[in-house]
Amino acid sequence: MSSSHTTRLNTMLLQSLWDFILGYNAWLRSPFFPVLFSLSVYLTFCLPFVVLDLLSPRLAWIRTFKIQQKSHVSWTMMWSCLALSLYNHVVFLFPLTVLHWFWRPASFIAEAPGTLRLIWDVVACLLLFDFQYFIWHLLHHKVPWLYRTFHKVHHKHTSTFVLTTEYSGAWETLSLGFFAGVNPLLLGCHPLTEMLFYVLNIWLSVEDHSGYDLPWSTHRLVPFGLYGGAPHHDLHHLKFKSNYAPYFTHWDRVFGTLHKNSD
Repeated sequence: MSSSHTTRLNTMLLQSLWDFILGYNAWLRSPFFPVLFSLSVYLTFCLPFVVLDLLSPRLAWIRTFKIQQKSHVSWTMMWSCLALSLYNHVVFLFPLTVLHWFWRPASFIAEAPGTLRLIWDVVACLLLFDFQYFIWHLLHHKVPWLYRTFHKVHHKHTSTFVLTTEYSGAWETLSLGFFAGVNPLLLGCHPLTEMLFYVLNIWLSVEDHSGYDLPWSTHRLVPFGLYGGAPHHDLHHLKFKSNYAPYFTHWDRVFGTLHKNSD
């Protein structure tokens, strides 16, 4: 099949997907949609790792994939993290999305984005978020007041497990949510691109905090150590003063804050 035929096929598939999504137009325009969308995607991605955490004390082969194999995740730890995440969504995120809904009502065009444009925009959003998070994260570790006041909550657990992904205070939740939300607007992304970026960003964040180094993990699929993944971020929670970028490794390399387990 020629590249032009492949491109047309991909475009048709994207259009079919977008037409299907537009069929739920009333939901898309609802002020409830952004919070329900992000929360349901987050919990769906968390569920497989929660199952692994529950089974790992009984199944030794699961523990071989745990980054910190001696760590144990209890029901109390899980519920504490989940409760804070739900609290932040209900008390802080939902009111802000309603205000945003009044300020900037959702509008959707009928035509789907082109395949190459979608891929380019998703990657651009991800790289921009990675840079923003790196700077934000570095400052919150280097400035003691910022760490004590805002970021310390997220570092309660030195061994990550999946529900620690959103175990953070309101400021951290809102500021990182702002970065993720504003980047597609800055780059002029199509609504479908915006949704796919959100889904990918949530998945990568969940995987980062999962506490598992699985054979199909993202960092094993990206060559040349360009992507840190779960081992990269778990080491940050363990040692605090390294690996500030959430996903990629280039900013930590530039600033000399990249560390590996062998360091």
